[in-house]
This record gives sequence, structure tokens and C-alpha cells, in this order.
Amino acid sequence: MTKDPTGFHNLDLPELPPEATYLYRLDDQEEWPDPASRSQPHGVHGPSQIFDPRSFRWNCAQWRPLSLPSAVLYELHVGTYTPEGTFDGVVAHLDELAELGVTTIEIMPVAQFPGSRNWGYDSVYIYAPQNSYGGPAGLQRLVDAAHARGLTVVLDVVYNHLGPEGNYLGKFGRYFTTRYRTPWGSALNFDGPESGPVRDFFISNALYWLKEFRIDGLRLDAIDRIYDLGAHHFLAELKESVQQLEKRTGRKIVLIAESDLNNRRILDPPERGGYALDAQWSDDFHHALHSLLIKETAGYYADFGTLEHLANTLRQGWYYEGQYSVFRRRNHGNSPRGISGEHFVVCSQNHDQVGNRAMGDRLSGLVDLAGLKLAAGVTLLSPFVPMLFMGEEYGEPAPFLYFTSHEDAHLIEAVRNGRQAEFAAFAWAGQIPDPQSVSTFRDAALQHSRKTQHPHSSLWSFYRQLIALRANYRLGDAAPIEVTTHESEKVLVVLRKSLPDLLLIFHFGATNAQFTLALPLGDWHIVLDSTNDTGAVRVEHQRTGSSFVSRASATSATVDFSPRSFLVLENTASPGD
Repeated sequence: MTKDPTGFHNLDLPELPPEATYLYRLDDQEEWPDPASRSQPHGVHGPSQIFDPRSFRWNCAQWRPLSLPSAVLYELHVGTYTPEGTFDGVVAHLDELAELGVTTIEIMPVAQFPGSRNWGYDSVYIYAPQNSYGGPAGLQRLVDAAHARGLTVVLDVVYNHLGPEGNYLGKFGRYFTTRYRTPWGSALNFDGPESGPVRDFFISNALYWLKEFRIDGLRLDAIDRIYDLGAHHFLAELKESVQQLEKRTGRKIVLIAESDLNNRRILDPPERGGYALDAQWSDDFHHALHSLLIKETAGYYADFGTLEHLANTLRQGWYYEGQYSVFRRRNHGNSPRGISGEHFVVCSQNHDQVGNRAMGDRLSGLVDLAGLKLAAGVTLLSPFVPMLFMGEEYGEPAPFLYFTSHEDAHLIEAVRNGRQAEFAAFAWAGQIPDPQSVSTFRDAALQHSRKTQHPHSSLWSFYRQLIALRANYRLGDAAPIEVTTHESEKVLVVLRKSLPDLLLIFHFGATNAQFTLALPLGDWHIVLDSTNDTGAVRVEHQRTGSSFVSRASATSATVDFSPRSFLVLENTASPGD
């Protein structure tokens, strides 16, 4: 290969056959796969393979873009979503997701990782879709099939570190730095000497997914571990590059950040010093909701536990905007006020919050059916962008634990010990399941047949009704809301001022309770009762079995609540009535 003035080496091979495999030989000694490999058919230690992404024949040329105000995201892990554990296996269930009302599948990382069992955050070839999932052609088929069903696709990408096994990137340049360190290993060199090509390498990767695989958006993993003290932050440059792609293609592309910093800079426009990303996860929403349902106080749950924590999060996006955090032992966050709800992604479960529990227990193993419905109602009827974690829509009981298939014995033992130590902060004792065990992986596989079995089928139907209600009332559109709490009755009330006005009354108490609330003038009707297994009901004046009465002249009403239940009321009086 010939070295050019910039330090890159080049070689033209015009007769290279399709799907040829190759390696790079460095200094006439060691041979390594291509760090920008498009395909690794024999895993992270094997040769790279030529792949032409433009050889794929796309069947769906036109599809609707991802719109966050109307989006309902569905996070899934390809390896455990179906028994096949492949991209094609996911395709077989896309019709069910479309029927449920999901708009977008959010796929956990698929870049090549060691072995066949991994969450994907140990990826080392960030351009090569996992061989055991079906490789690059399999991912293209999945995206094409999703678009054909009106579904958009978000891909989870990791730009804060690379995995430990098969990570040969440092042999090709100054991709890593010792100036910073992540919890998972060496930090990437985004702001040091020779960092320009490093930034290009990762930004080009984002554009590769968006162009050649027609991905509609990217979820950026743990951006708080992307260290860049330069004047032009890597994330701002990434956003600018994506905007240029949007102009060239006419497509709308979404960038969603994962961050627990509660820092509005991620969302603010450049003129206010921000990175202008489209949305970010709100951990405060999950923690506030979870602590109300489960009553856990260990770890970061020590910062939550009251209705006001959830209420203030609903008002503005997250709770901590500079107050003292007991868990962090310092003040935390800044104010998100003024940022509309479509910029916050919220959930009651996700891969981290389930998988980082000692036994990987889902919410379905921690609360009863009423609690699952309540969690779904608060999430799907929130003013934010809701995200479901695969299987929650029917109460999947299978655990979702961290799993690996490393080959290095020392690394395997280090991972085992590290996972055990992680749970000390949460006071979880005992031996956790072995991440390296095949059974830990297999136990996480979804059992889709449960959807047709009671009570799973009832919960699935309830999720479908909630999603339809969200769409019919356009709950993702910006509208003023008033949130009040009644701690003694364990009731949270949300008044959404729109056309029509909606009143959402959530009861978190574990026993029956009677609650009297002030009603704005209007003609209020029940449109959803979480205790009604037959679905949404419309009652003009009275709900059977309770003392609730709704009249245009009423100033208050009394509701008899079952444990962990909620009501949605609509004001059908026209403006001026």
C-alpha cells in the first residue's frame, strides 16, 4: 500500500471479486481485519469481507419519516426477540407491531461483537452488522420490510467506547486516549492530537447507516461518556453532518441521545451553545415512576419516591434541575423548562433498567396486572415520546440479563466479577446468573405465544387501546398541561388543555380509595377506565359501580378507585358552551 501525505495508506484493486475476504498486514508482520470492515462473516478475529451495500434491491422506495410527536418507539434486541435471533426473525413479527400501533422499532446495537451472544455494547467493528444476526444484507431486508409496513427504524450506536475483545482499532492510529477513561475501557480520542480522522471515522459511520441502510434515526449511547473539551463538540459536528445529508436527500433524520446528565445543552440550538439533537432519554421519568410502583430506595432510587417527583417530571421533562441529589451527593442537572415534550423519550422499562437488575426481572415480575396497566398509562399518555421494551406490551415474564460469549478466559472472569460488584450499590445479595452461560441468553428469549394467553392477551389489547387513544387525541402535540398531586390519596391528576380537554387521574395506592376532585366546567365523559377489561367505555353521566357524576354545572366529583388504576375523561362541551 502507498502512504499519502495525510498518513493514510491506499491500494486500488479493480478486479477484486465480490465478497472477497481480506486482511491488513502491518509492518510486514501482524495481520488484522479492516477496522472499517463492512462484513465479518467469521467473527471479530477473522478476515473482513467485501460488501457492496448498493447491490441490495429496495422494494419500498417511499416511506413516511420518523415524526417524534406522533412516535411510539419499541426497543428490541435482535438476538432474543425471536428463537431464530436474526434480522429475518424480527421481520416475521412486524405486522404484529404495526397492529399494536407502534410507529418505530429501535434496534439495540448490531455492529459486530465477539461471539453470538451480546447486548451489542461490546461491538468492535462498527460498520459491520453482526454476522450471526444475518449480516448487512439481513439488516437491509429488515429495514425494507419495516418501511413497507409503515414502520420507521432507529438504530442504537455506540460512539463512547469499543468492546475489549477483537478491538484492534488502536493498531491503525491514535483512536484512543489516556486523557479520559470510561467505565468500559479506553475513551475515544475526539479532542487530542490526530483526533480529526477519529471524528471522521465515527461520523462517517453514522452517515453509512443512514444512507446505505436507510435507517431513519440513531440512538446515541451514553453520550456523557463521549469526552470532547474542544470548542466544536463531536456531537455538534455529527448533527451538522446529518443535517447536510437531510438537505441532499430530502429526508428527515432523528438523533436521540442517551444521557443522565439532565443537561439541556444536548437539545438547545447552536446559538444557545447546544448540540441541537432531536431528543434525549429522561431517566428521571423512569426512576420516579418505578419508585412509586416498587417502593425501592437503593441506588439512584434514593432520589425519588413521591408523587411530586413524577409530577414535576411530567411538567418539564426531568425532575433534577440543580437540586441536591442524595445518590450523587451533589447538585444535579439544569432546567429543561421551555423545551417541548417531543424532545424527551420516556419509558417504564428498557434494556438497562431491566438488564441491570441482579436477576433481570421485568416489571411483570414486580407488580400485578393493575400495576402494569398503570405504568403503561402514565407512559403512553404522557406528553413525551413513549418507548416500550420488547415484550412489555403483553407482560413477558422472561428475565433479560446481561449476556456475553467471549473467548478470552481472563475477560470472562473479569466480566463475571464486575457484574457481581455492580449490584453492591443496590443491596442485591447472592450470586447473579453467569453472563457467559448460554442459559442466561436463552432464558431471555421472548415467548410470543403468550400474547394469545390470558392475562397476557388482555394486557396486549390494553396497550393497543392506549396507543390508539394517544394517536386519536394527538397527545404528542404540544399543549398546556396542569399537574396536581394529592399525596394522602396517592392520586396524580393531569389536565391537558386542548381540543378537547382531557383529564387523566392516576391512583397509585395499593388499596381502594375514594377521591374527590374539582372539575373544570364542561361536559365530562369517561373514555378509558383501566379497570374495565373490555376496553374504553363512554358513559354520559355516571360510571357504574362508583359515585362519579359528570355534569356541565358540576364543580367537583367523587371517584371510588381500585388499587393502581386510572381514568381518562374528555370534555365534550364545545368552546363557549
